[in-house]
Amino acid sequence: MADSPDKQGPLQHVRWGIAGPGGIAHRFAEQLPHSRTGRLVALASRSPERAKAFAAEFENAPGAIRIHESYESLFADPDVDAIYIATLHVDHVRLAIQALDAGKHVVCEKPLSVDHAGAMAVVEAARRNGRYLAEAFMYRFHPQTVRLAELVASGAIGEVQHIEASFAFRADVPAEHRLVNAELAGGGILDVGGYSVSVARLVAGAATGAPFANPVSLTAKGTLGETGVDEWATASLVFGSGITAHVTSGVRVADDNRVVVSGSKGQIVVPQPWLPSTTEPSFIEVRTTDAAPGGSGVESIRIEPAYQYALQADAVAEFAAAGQSPNMSWADSLGNAAALDRWRAALGLEYPFESATTNIPPASGHAPRRRSDASMRYGRVPGLDKDVSRLVMGVDNQETLGHASAMFDDFVERGGNAFDTAYIYGGGRCERLLGQWIQNRGLRDDVVIIGKGAHTPHCDPESIVRQLDETLDRLQTDHVDIYMMHRDNEEIPVGEFVDVLDEQAKAGRIRAFGGSNWSIARFQEALEYADANGRQRFSVLSDHFGLAHALDVPWAGCRYVTDDEDREWLERTGTTLLPWSSQARGFFARADRADTSDEELVRCYYSDDNFERLARARELASQLGVAPTAVALAYVLAQEFPTFPLFGPRSIEETRTSMAGLDVTLTPEQVRWLDLRA
Repeated sequence: MADSPDKQGPLQHVRWGIAGPGGIAHRFAEQLPHSRTGRLVALASRSPERAKAFAAEFENAPGAIRIHESYESLFADPDVDAIYIATLHVDHVRLAIQALDAGKHVVCEKPLSVDHAGAMAVVEAARRNGRYLAEAFMYRFHPQTVRLAELVASGAIGEVQHIEASFAFRADVPAEHRLVNAELAGGGILDVGGYSVSVARLVAGAATGAPFANPVSLTAKGTLGETGVDEWATASLVFGSGITAHVTSGVRVADDNRVVVSGSKGQIVVPQPWLPSTTEPSFIEVRTTDAAPGGSGVESIRIEPAYQYALQADAVAEFAAAGQSPNMSWADSLGNAAALDRWRAALGLEYPFESATTNIPPASGHAPRRRSDASMRYGRVPGLDKDVSRLVMGVDNQETLGHASAMFDDFVERGGNAFDTAYIYGGGRCERLLGQWIQNRGLRDDVVIIGKGAHTPHCDPESIVRQLDETLDRLQTDHVDIYMMHRDNEEIPVGEFVDVLDEQAKAGRIRAFGGSNWSIARFQEALEYADANGRQRFSVLSDHFGLAHALDVPWAGCRYVTDDEDREWLERTGTTLLPWSSQARGFFARADRADTSDEELVRCYYSDDNFERLARARELASQLGVAPTAVALAYVLAQEFPTFPLFGPRSIEETRTSMAGLDVTLTPEQVRWLDLRA
C-alpha cells in the first residue's frame, strides 16, 4: 500500500499511472524500475491495442499494470498516486488539471502548456489541490546538470558572459505528424526549444546566485514551413545581469546539440546535455585561460551514469509535501513558458486555435463556475438589478485570447463576475477579447460588463453615442451593465452629458451609468440636473481612492477622492464608488523611503503620513497573518459607503494574492486607526 498523498514529508512509495503510452512514456517506463520509490501500476490510452502492448512490455506479471479505457478512469483510480502525462502538447493542460483535481501528483511532459496562460492554470490547480507538479525537463534532475550549475556558481570560468544552447534534429515526417502539425502545436520551439531556453535561464540564474533568471529582451529568427510551424529557429536572449544567450531549435534541421558557457576566464562545454548515457559516464569540459605554465587549461569532469527519468520520479516522493522540486519549480516553468511565448511571437507564429476569434475552451475542460471555497462578496449598484462582485477585474492587461480566457475563467471560479473595460484600452483589443470570451462561455447574463468611453480628447455627447456603437459591436452584446464617461469635459454643460446617457439607458443600451475621473462638484451637479429634469441619475463614481492619500495622479485628467472632505461626502451621500489603484500602485507592496527609483510612486504617494499608514498596515498585517496589500484592500472594502475596487492583475498569481483582502474584516476602529484618524 502506498503512502497517502496527504502525508507530510517524503513518500516512501509512489504508484504511477501513465496517460499516453508513446515514445517519451516508453523511456519513463524503462527507467522507472531504477527509481527508489516508483512503480508503474496503470496506464490509459486512446488506443486499447497500444495500451495492451505497452503493458505487456513493462509488467513483471500478467495484469500487474491495469489498463484504463479513459484518462478520467485512470485519474479516478484510488490505487494510483501520481500521473505521468505524455500525450500531445494540446492535451497537457486539460489532463494535468483534471489529474490534479482528482488528487494526483503530476509530472507533465514538456511543454507544460502551449502558452504561459495554460501554464498559469495548471500551477494554480496544483497549488489549490496541494499536489506535486513538475514539467518533465528530466535533464534538470541529472547530476550533470546539477554539476553544471555548481561550476557556474563557483566561478569556475569567472564571470559568465554568454551561453550557447542547441537542441535540433531532422525529422522526415508527413504534414499530419505532430512534429509539424500546426493544429497540434508542432514545431521545434515547443518540442525541443524549451530545453535550450531552460538551460540558458538556469545558467544565467546560477551565475547570479539564483535558481534561474528570466530574459529582459528576446529577438528571434526562424523558418516557418509549409505547415505553418517553425522548422528551424534561433533566439538571442539578454538577461538583467548583462549575460547574453543564443539558443536554437529545429525539427527539420539537425544541430550539434550541446551547451557552451563562456566566461571571463574560460568556457564550460557540455557535449551531451539532454540525453546522457545511462550506462556510460558523461563529461563536462572546463577550459580555462589562466592555467599554470605547462598546464593544458582543460579539465574533463566525469559524471557517473544516471537514470534521469527515475531521478525525476523520485523527486515526487521527496517533495510531495512542498508541491514542487527545486530542480524544476513552478516559477521556473512559468518563466520558461513566457520566454517561449516571446520566441514564437517574434517569429509571428500563432497556431490556428489561438486566434482571437476562436472558441478557446476552458483549461480545465469544463465551464468555469464559482468554487465552493470562493470568498467573493457581492453588492448592488443603483439602477442595476444584478449582484456585482465586490472586486472588479480590469481587462487592460490581456494581450491574447488565451491569456484573457485563463484570467477570466479563474476570476469566475473565485466568484468574480464584474469586468471593467474601456473603449480606448488596447485600441479596442481588450473589448474584443472580453466579448469573445463571454461569447465562448455563454455567460452574458451572468457577468457584469462595466464599459467606459468619451476619453479626452473625444469627450463630448456625440462621441459617447459613436463609441458606444463600437463598444457594443466589439463586446458582441446589445448592452453594457454599467457605462461611465472615462473623463469629464467641464467646458460642456453637465446636462448635455446627462441627457445623452439617459437616452442610451432608455434605449436599453446601458443600464446604470456614471463618471470616471469626475470631480465631486461636477458629479453633484449631474445629480441635481437629473433630479430637476426627470432624468436617470448617475449611479457610480470611479475615482482614485485608497488607504494611501494621493498627492498627485499618475495620468493627466485623473481625479482622486482620498482627502478627508472627499471621504466625508461619500459617506454622507452613500455614493457608490468604483475606486481604481486602491492599493496605490504598489505602495503597500514595495514602498521604501530609501528607494526613490519609481518617480511616479514617489510623486503620488511619498509623504510622512502615508509611510505611517504603511507602517500601521504592516503592523496589522503581521497580527492577522496576511500581507499589507490585503489590509489595504480590506480598508477600501470596509468603508461606510459602497465600494467595488477595480484591480488589474497580469497573472493568476496576482489575482490570488490581490483577493486575499476579501478574507480580512476590519472593525470601524481599525479603519480609523489605519487612516490616522485614531
